[in-house]
Amino acid sequence: MDDNIFFREATLRICSSLNLRRAMERTLEFIREFVPADGLFIGLFDPDLNIGRTIVRIFPDHWPKSPESLTVPDVSLAYVRQQWRSAPTFNIINDWKDAEPAVLPILKMTWPDNTSLLRTDLDLENKRIGMLLLGAEGRGRYTERHARLMNTLNEPFAVALANALQYQEVVRLKEMLEDDNQYLFNELRGITSSDTIIGADLGLREVMLLVRQVAPLESPVLLLGETGTGKELLANALHRASPRRGGPFVKVNCGGLPESLLDSELFGHEKGAFTGAIAQKRGRFERAQGGTIFLDEIGELTPGAQVKLLRVLQQKEIERVGGTRTIPVDVRVISATHRNLEQMVRDGTFREDLWFRLNVFPIMIPPLRHRPQDIPALLDHLLTKKSREMKITRKVRPAPGALDLLKQHPWPGNVRELQNLVERSLIQSQSQGQNQGQVQSQNQAASPASDILSVEMHPGGPAPEGKQPSTTEEDVLPFDHAVTRLIRAALERTGGKVIGPGGAAELLDLNPSTLRGKMRKLGITAPRGRGRT
Repeated sequence: MDDNIFFREATLRICSSLNLRRAMERTLEFIREFVPADGLFIGLFDPDLNIGRTIVRIFPDHWPKSPESLTVPDVSLAYVRQQWRSAPTFNIINDWKDAEPAVLPILKMTWPDNTSLLRTDLDLENKRIGMLLLGAEGRGRYTERHARLMNTLNEPFAVALANALQYQEVVRLKEMLEDDNQYLFNELRGITSSDTIIGADLGLREVMLLVRQVAPLESPVLLLGETGTGKELLANALHRASPRRGGPFVKVNCGGLPESLLDSELFGHEKGAFTGAIAQKRGRFERAQGGTIFLDEIGELTPGAQVKLLRVLQQKEIERVGGTRTIPVDVRVISATHRNLEQMVRDGTFREDLWFRLNVFPIMIPPLRHRPQDIPALLDHLLTKKSREMKITRKVRPAPGALDLLKQHPWPGNVRELQNLVERSLIQSQSQGQNQGQVQSQNQAASPASDILSVEMHPGGPAPEGKQPSTTEEDVLPFDHAVTRLIRAALERTGGKVIGPGGAAELLDLNPSTLRGKMRKLGITAPRGRGRT
C-alpha cells in the first residue's frame, strides 16, 4: 500500500472515536496488516510523581496483565526522565539483550518475555504527552521501515490521545460537579450559617472575644462544651470571620461515621477500591479545600482514625482509599467535643500527639444554666423562628411566669433542650388556640387579644390541666430538675421560710446551710412571705 493511503486510512481509524480504546482497537486491526502487532500500549510518564500511567492497553488474553500505574524503579528513573525530555523519536527492541540496562526493569513489569517492541514518542505542539508501543511475539520482528511507517502517525496518535485526555477530564469535572451539587443540596437542607448567635453580648461575651481573636489566623481551634451548647454555630462563626469565608465549610460528625466507611468519607476513594466503589469519590477533606472542616465529636474517633487524622494535620496531605498518590490539602481544622479529652489521654483512649495538635486554641462554651441572662433573647429568637416554620401568623409570647420558670431550670440539654421545649409548646398551644378560635368566631366582637398566642412552657413536660406536674414512675426527671421541684414545693408550703421550726430545711430534713447551698446552685429564690427567714 502507498504510504499516503496508509496514513489516511490509519488516521481515519485513530480519530474515529473519543473512546480511545475503541479507536485503538480499530487502528490495531488495520495496521497489523502492514506492521507486526500482537499488542498495543499507550501510556504517559508523570515526572513530578515518577509514575507511569496506562491509558490504553490491548494485549492478547494469554499475555500477563500490566498495572494501571507503576512507580518507575530508581535504576530506571534517570533514563526515563532523559527520554521524556528529549526530542521525539522511535526505538526498536528486537532482542531484550540489546536494550538499555536501565529500561529492562520496566519492560519486565509490563511486557512478556521474548517480545519485539517498537516505541514511538507522541508529541503535540512541542510538548511530550505520551508514548505508543507495539509488541509482537518473537525476536527480530521489526525493521527500520516499520519504525518510519509508524512514526508518520505520530501526530494523529498525539491528537487522538490529547482529545481523549481532555474528554476524560471534562467527564471527570462533570461528575465532580454533579457530586458536589448533590452534596451541597444535602448540606443546605440542614444549613445553620444564617443562624444568629444569641448571647454574644451577654453570657457568650468572653467566648466571642476569643472567636474574634483566633478567627483571622490559621491555627486549629478546639471547641469544648456540653451537648447542645451551640458548638456548630460557633464553628460557623469562626469560618465566616476568617479569610477562608469564601471557601467551603464542611461538617463531619465523627461519632456518626461507621469505622468501615470512615476512611472513604474523610479521604475519598478511587474507582474499584472496594466492593461498591463504582466511581471515584472525593472525601470531606478534599471538599473543604481552601476552606474549613469542622470535626464534631472528635472524641468519638477510633484509634485507627486518630492516626490517619494526625497524618493529615502534620503533613497537610491525604491519600484516597485504593489510591497510590498523595493529595495536598489546604484546610483549616476546627474540632469539637463534649468529652474530657485530657482525661481520655490519661486513660489511653485518645492519642496525646493528636491532642496536642488539636488543642492549640481551646474555647470553652458555658452551659445554658450558667448564663440564664441569655434565656429571654434565646426564647424570643426561637419563638419567632419556630412560628415562621410552623406558619403561625399570630404574635407569640410566653405565658405569665414562664420566663421565671425557664430561668430556674437547670437545662441539662442546653439550647437544644430549650429549642425542643419551644417547638413542643407551640404545637400544644396551636391546637388549644384552634379550639378557642372556634368559640371566638361565634362572637362578632372578638377581643384584640385574640391576635396574640400565649404559650405555656413547662420544662420537663407539659403541666396536666394547669396543675403542678408530679413525678411518677413513668415521668423520670433529671436529678437537678427533680431537686428544684422538691425545694420549690417545700418553700411554697412553708411560705418561703427556709430555717427554723416549720421551715423548708426541717421539712426536707436537711441542714439549713446545705439547703441554701443547693438553692444557690440551682438559682432558687425563696418566695416572699411573712415567715421568710
